Amino acid sequence: MKQSISSDIIRGYNDTIILFFLREAPSYGYEISKKIRQLSEEKYVIKETTLYSAFTRMEKNGYIESYPYQDPDTGKRRTYYRITDAGREYYSSRCREWALTKEVIERFIADEERV
Repeated sequence: MKQSISSDIIRGYNDTIILFFLREAPSYGYEISKKIRQLSEEKYVIKETTLYSAFTRMEKNGYIESYPYQDPDTGKRRTYYRITDAGREYYSSRCREWALTKEVIERFIADEERV
């Protein structure tokens, strides 16, 4: 049986995951969703509503900016997102918070081989 990550567990880190990709280059929703699936090896699939709620929240908080883009080859219009300086700072703070969270939670996770 293929194991996947519960959306309840990862919910607080959706913004961090999205910002991870936007640090490299601007992108659009479907592409980010696809990259999340690929990098997580299909263990985490972000729901479309979750993704766009995160975009809205992060834009409101000043962590990302959206802009329209029309592909010159296909003519397809998309909304692209790019990270702001505030978003880079927020991403860094969330990474530090994750390191601390991981350190604490690992104290309460039993090593199955020792149990």
